[in-house]
Amino acid sequence: MPIKVGMVSLGCSKNLVDSERMLYKLRKNGYQLVTEPGLADVAVVNTCGFIQSAKEEAIETILELGKLKEDGTLKKIIVTGCLTERYKEEAAELFPEADAVVGIGNNKDIVDILEQVLEGERYIKFAPKLDAELEGERIISTLPFFSYLKVAEGCSNCCTYCAIPMIRGKFRSVPMEDCIAEAKHLAENGVTELVVIAQDTSRYGEDLYGKSMLPELLRELCKIDGLKWIRTLYCYPERITDELLETIASEEKLVKYLEIPIQHCRGDILSRMNRWGDEEKLEALFKHIREKIPGVILRTTLITGFPGESEEDFNALAEFVQRVRFDRLGCFAYSREDGTKSYDFPDQIDTETASHRAEIIMEQQLLVSAENNEKLLGAELDAVVEGFDRFAECWFGRTPLDAPDIDGKVFFSSETPLKVGDYVKIRITDTLDYDLIGEVIADESAE
Repeated sequence: MPIKVGMVSLGCSKNLVDSERMLYKLRKNGYQLVTEPGLADVAVVNTCGFIQSAKEEAIETILELGKLKEDGTLKKIIVTGCLTERYKEEAAELFPEADAVVGIGNNKDIVDILEQVLEGERYIKFAPKLDAELEGERIISTLPFFSYLKVAEGCSNCCTYCAIPMIRGKFRSVPMEDCIAEAKHLAENGVTELVVIAQDTSRYGEDLYGKSMLPELLRELCKIDGLKWIRTLYCYPERITDELLETIASEEKLVKYLEIPIQHCRGDILSRMNRWGDEEKLEALFKHIREKIPGVILRTTLITGFPGESEEDFNALAEFVQRVRFDRLGCFAYSREDGTKSYDFPDQIDTETASHRAEIIMEQQLLVSAENNEKLLGAELDAVVEGFDRFAECWFGRTPLDAPDIDGKVFFSSETPLKVGDYVKIRITDTLDYDLIGEVIADESAE
């Protein structure tokens, strides 16, 4: 019988792509893939080590797998990813239940690693992080109609609160011809929605071509038969060009949606974060984007409780959010991460205050979201079918207004049979805080 392998992929969508590449290698070499680690002979954990909560989740996951190993349910555990890459020195001691502890540069060798641990060896190795694969075939683990396209690895922005550059290394773009080839392969295998990602997607191509090539890449992706929606995440505000905005506005397949993490609005705090902008520049930018792309959905990410954030700074941030009225927003309490520059900054804010401030911002955003959704009553929107909720007895999916995994849903009834991946036209009949309710008025899945 073939050895059964289960993958636990933690953290962001960029990490998920790495997991999918490892899964492909394992299946190609004859291993049987299972979705539940409890049904596996070997569990591979691709960890996240970005902030404290992610580290805690990874440690808890490994401890739970360790219990399965003690019970004899699981034979071997392999741990890789950002957490082990970040804490090379301590990782092997930290996870005694792991049979292999490796870094991101070793993921390409996952088959050899598995074979060695099956022979009874404990495998501890950390290849250079720049050895991490920039491309490679994958097994799509998302819903079959959508996939992430990772167009770069690493980051060179060096924000003072962020550990990504020391974990993932400098920013490296995937050559454009390889991005296009992968996207074509995905489309040929049934992917109709593509989500373009990198740590800083707007920087794509600078290291290879001397300038950002994101607009050209997006235009080339739009030429691929079979793709219907193409979305871009993680664009930095200082790299939003008119060429990018005009490309999004003019290309039919590009959904009118931009995620632009700004982290704060106060100039002095942004400067200490090593981030761009201030209230005036950021407000002008978002006004300009809305003029260039009518109806655009704007998503951002904020941090509260950064060292030195005064009550006045926080109030200014809350007022800024109220004025700009982002369509989608995530707000997180500052996480003090060892090895980052801000770890040693004076005027650290206590965790309770930082968390409370984040909660206030999210409470504000809940109201904005509810008001925005109410404006959609009676509107007709395209949607993609993600599944059927047997408890609510209705279908659910997303409109172009919402990105996978991070945004809201639309719940809807249909008089005709549907399947996952169908594109339908929905009339919005009711709203929830973050979600929409509607009914199918036309089925476009025959396209």
